[in-house]
Amino acid sequence: MTQDEICARLLYRDGLILVVDKPAGLPVHRGPKGGEAFEDSFKHLRFGLPRDPALGHRLDKDTSGCLVLGRHRKALEKLMKLFKQGRISKTYWALVRGGPREDEGLIDLPLGRLDATRGWWMKVDPQGQPAQTRWRVLGRGGDLCWLELKPLTGRTHQLRVHCAELGFAIFGDPIYGPGAAPDERLHLHARAISIPLANAKPPVEVEACAPDHMKTLLAACGWTPALDAAVLAARKAREAAQLARAETEA
Repeated sequence: MTQDEICARLLYRDGLILVVDKPAGLPVHRGPKGGEAFEDSFKHLRFGLPRDPALGHRLDKDTSGCLVLGRHRKALEKLMKLFKQGRISKTYWALVRGGPREDEGLIDLPLGRLDATRGWWMKVDPQGQPAQTRWRVLGRGGDLCWLELKPLTGRTHQLRVHCAELGFAIFGDPIYGPGAAPDERLHLHARAISIPLANAKPPVEVEACAPDHMKTLLAACGWTPALDAAVLAARKAREAAQLARAETEA
């Protein structure tokens, strides 16, 4: 990505962290076979600091949305502590076929590695690590269902495995779904994140607009562009407030 391209995906910036909107289909790390990775572009996000920002957590290659970066070592240590304590709240949007009959609930199914030959692929395993996901139906349309997913734990592929196990795999999931067409992308989006950076201040709350590849099915379930217009307006207001504070301090 060029500097302009990744800066256009910058959702939030302060002295400690950045939040960027990761595109679907691009891995955060370079794999063993090489190829482009999202972190290759972090060099454009120094904003005067001597080193590139680094990942505070990760998203799957095919998942889009909010990704948090620490701008220096102390910031990364703080982020890791907050994640470990479960104090950072993440909200995802997913589109599934069918979906649950109820309107909200909790999935409580432990997860373990599928087998040694499948890398990071996971399965429900009574002997595995605890994994919990809260879910809520945001809309329905025909056989489609638009879900809000809030992971209470941070297991690999947790949301994808939990949805598939309950009979409504996430649309476009090539691993846990019934099979995806070559041109279908995973319809899982890290919509929002809440980060309590300072005890005396409200948490930093950031939202990422719906990605283009999900808009058609989202619209079939009741989503409208007005939802993202509100996100963009809030972001502009936050940026204006930050600029005003900087000018006052100067």
